[in-house]
Amino acid sequence: MRLTTGDARGVRHAQPTPSTGPLAASAALAVGLLSVFVLDQASGSAPVQHLYYVFIVLAAIRFGFAGGIAASLVAIVLYHVANPRLLAFQHQQWDFVQVLLFVAVGLVTARLVDDNRRLDLLARTDDLTGLHNLRSFEQRLRAMFRACRAANEPLAMLVLDVDRLKTLNDTHGHLAGAEAVRTVGRVIAARLPAGAAACRYGGDEFVVALPRYDAAEGQVFADALRAAVQAEAPDLAGISFPAGTLSVSIGVACQRFGLRWTPPDLSEAGERLFRAADRALYRAKELGRNQVSVAGPGTVHDEDSGQRCASL
Repeated sequence: MRLTTGDARGVRHAQPTPSTGPLAASAALAVGLLSVFVLDQASGSAPVQHLYYVFIVLAAIRFGFAGGIAASLVAIVLYHVANPRLLAFQHQQWDFVQVLLFVAVGLVTARLVDDNRRLDLLARTDDLTGLHNLRSFEQRLRAMFRACRAANEPLAMLVLDVDRLKTLNDTHGHLAGAEAVRTVGRVIAARLPAGAAACRYGGDEFVVALPRYDAAEGQVFADALRAAVQAEAPDLAGISFPAGTLSVSIGVACQRFGLRWTPPDLSEAGERLFRAADRALYRAKELGRNQVSVAGPGTVHDEDSGQRCASL
């Protein structure tokens, strides 16, 4: 889907996965620290002892604050065992500096990593709802297209917006409207199945991508979501509203994959699916709002050639 401007290739996935599992990473760090210990025991030289810093930094990057502190403590123990005079409390000034540096490196690295993760989360998150922002969602959507295409599984998309939000803004103020949008975002987040993703892409407009959902399953999910929003009795700008105050209209479209499914670009394929769901959303509004409308088969078209996707 290409609804943002600029190049989004540098945006990370919303849920980055470490390249190695925790057990493998722990084992690699243990081997590294023990290797430095052996060299330290054999040489007792400061340049070798500085190598402990490398694995303290790596532990903090991989495991955060706890990893950085744990690696620092392990390095301190190994440093003392490798230098027997320290076990007899024959510390020199440099020894105290070395121990302090082990701890400082672990703490500072862990803090920097934590700050970086917080900034990364902020860069991927919509401030109002806590859902993905549009750039992050587009990255997730491309990954979903690749995975569903490889597994020959369908991908459903929902496009929805809050009904009569302008009336709410005009009557109770824009703060009430913003809290209404936040409430809908919270309901969406609470009902998202594993592997799905949602974002807010406009003032009161949302997109939800559901891998492995066909059109019928997408419709069932959309109707449950619509009912959950309507069942909310929200508190907006300090005013308590009864259930039924909020409602959403939802359009659903589904991409099915087949041997002849050959889109020119994954972003363009996502954009076509979005347009089909968006057209279905407008039909839901025309039906009277608080409705779910499903795009019929063949509504996701190759607009360049005029041919519809054969698998739909």
